[in-house]
Amino acid sequence: MRILLTGSSGRLGRRVALKLHRNHYVVGIDSRPPNCFPIEIENHQIDLRRRTAENILKEGKFDAVMHMGVTHNFRFSNEEHYTRNIFSTEKLLQLIVKYHIKKLVLLSSGDVYGPIATNSHFIDEDAPLMASQSSTGMRTLVAVDRAVQSFFWRHNEIETVILRPCHIVGPHVRNAASKYLRLNIVPTLMGYDPMLQLISEEDLLPLVENALMPGVRGVFNLAGTEPVPLHYILKILNKPTLPLPYVVLKTFLEHAFKSRMVSFAPPELDHIRFNAVLDTRRSQEVLGAKITRFLEKILKPFKAGSLYPGSS
Repeated sequence: MRILLTGSSGRLGRRVALKLHRNHYVVGIDSRPPNCFPIEIENHQIDLRRRTAENILKEGKFDAVMHMGVTHNFRFSNEEHYTRNIFSTEKLLQLIVKYHIKKLVLLSSGDVYGPIATNSHFIDEDAPLMASQSSTGMRTLVAVDRAVQSFFWRHNEIETVILRPCHIVGPHVRNAASKYLRLNIVPTLMGYDPMLQLISEEDLLPLVENALMPGVRGVFNLAGTEPVPLHYILKILNKPTLPLPYVVLKTFLEHAFKSRMVSFAPPELDHIRFNAVLDTRRSQEVLGAKITRFLEKILKPFKAGSLYPGSS
């Protein structure tokens, strides 16, 4: 299978490219510099909105597109988020139709449901996407997810898959969840102990590849662990915690984030306040998503004294 991979220069994008390269021909495309990108895989530093990107799709005769080129950086303005993500995704969808590509896989996020106080214990794929009520970055992610959902219904001839994983963690990941677990002293919110799920980057990779299988279409929640309370995760990490009132920690983060003292954005606090537990029965039945690693193994790179890559 010939696969176009967007967002290929990101840390997770590079891992996905290597995984797919074992069984498929992969071409990466990303507006960011291809730092540390595997030399054996074709990769282009091009903005999806440019004519040169269309030429790659036109000449590549691709069977599938894996869309990972969605950023939700909390430091971007509304306009920057919109132009980077919405315009790029809309352009990509147009090109998929124009050049008769038969498969589209979007790596979205379980965060689109939003960590809110009224969440049911297990959120299925038909639940409303409530994260648009929070930050600019999450509103953009929700907008991309909804755009691909709409594309799914308009173009039934194209097998469209949306993957919504829970918190992805691992030694090579630099998202909010992994940054939080890497802290030497872990702040918690007094009065809150939400149920959480994690999925390791290693467990995510085969599910991404399985989404490319012929006949697979639809929306799938992904998780690698059973839901457990936050205090249990922190106990495994064996790190000191710092319980703080929500208002105190939020106020500190707002100032520290603006001053670039920290990279953990204030809206991320809601993930250590409220439950956002995903129902993964559909992915288990269709993608073969099974819990293959114990929580202790997933958390090993983050434990106190760990020498794993990226654990510092």
